[in-house]
Amino acid sequence: MPVCTRTIFGRMGTPSIMPVLRHRYMSSAATANVAKDPSPAVSFKGVKNLLTLRDFSTPQILQLIRRSLELKQQLTAERKRANIELAQPLGGKTLGMIFTKRSTRTRVSAETGWAYFGGHPMFLGKEDIQIGGGEPLKDTAVVVSSMVDALLARVGAHEEIEIIAENSTVPVINALTAKYHPLQGLADVMTLYETSFENPLTTADRFGLPLPLLPPMKIAWVGDANNIINSLLVTLPRLGPVHLSVATPKGYNCDADVVNFAIGEATGGDRNGTVEFVKDPRAAVKDADIIITDTWVSMGQESEKAKRLQDFAGYQITEKMAKEGGAKPNWKFMHCLPRKQEEVDDEVFYNPKRSIVFQEAENRKYTVMAVYEMLMLWAKQ
Repeated sequence: MPVCTRTIFGRMGTPSIMPVLRHRYMSSAATANVAKDPSPAVSFKGVKNLLTLRDFSTPQILQLIRRSLELKQQLTAERKRANIELAQPLGGKTLGMIFTKRSTRTRVSAETGWAYFGGHPMFLGKEDIQIGGGEPLKDTAVVVSSMVDALLARVGAHEEIEIIAENSTVPVINALTAKYHPLQGLADVMTLYETSFENPLTTADRFGLPLPLLPPMKIAWVGDANNIINSLLVTLPRLGPVHLSVATPKGYNCDADVVNFAIGEATGGDRNGTVEFVKDPRAAVKDADIIITDTWVSMGQESEKAKRLQDFAGYQITEKMAKEGGAKPNWKFMHCLPRKQEEVDDEVFYNPKRSIVFQEAENRKYTVMAVYEMLMLWAKQ
């Protein structure tokens, strides 16, 4: 078992999470106006890109989550009626999707979400365009942005998405870099809201925010120091009294600037959370309401697989590990997918009373649609 070392920032406190409830959103009559009036209560004027959630304020993040919840309730109701009546503000507009890495959830959610709004998504894999032949990202961004209305890019180093944004004449959305995955971060937060409230859209907020802050809870991250936990670290400490415990093996540490940002936001109290960093996964899951993991071998790290599997020994999420660590009896499991057996066993992953991974995956669609509205409509108001 790994030796437990612990660094804690902010005021501790991990009361039990609110019970997980089935979603009971507004009636279909109330949802009829959702698409007709998407104007936000929070200003996004001047926002051009979504590169990382650390660039957005707490009210802006909550406004995006609120809109995602509204879109989900509306589309779910309309699918049941087989009558899609969503407004199509992106009619005649094209989304250029530059992908240098493979994708399932990001690609499907991005394409279908843009199409729901009446636009045309255009997938541009690295072997389809001249990036695969060595054309610089700068040149690609200049050319493609001159012909489309927005860019969504899945690339390698975070500097690559910054190059695209610096040279694009249209909004740019980060669909994954080695450092951040903001679209997944939004879907994770949306899932936490659905899990924590009977109806977050009608729950009163005492701080004047688009949604109430998350209730007191403990979230345990057990896995690699990667783009997913980076995105959660720059987001969750600002969304309520959430205690985020991060367990990574020795030698696997989150980026220093991300940690410093999280520490700066993790002031405790009613509005801000706390963060801690440990090496023992059982220490991380103690009193946890939510346990999250991700791949141990990210795209581009395949040559490191043998070493990583050895380094992550003892990090598999199982009922036994969670019980030994002292997780709450009704703890829930999240994973951004795709999942490997060594990361979490079938007993946890396919247990409908434990796992909310497929709900989390579905939410990728509604959150990217909210981002489209934010960049293509709200930012221009």
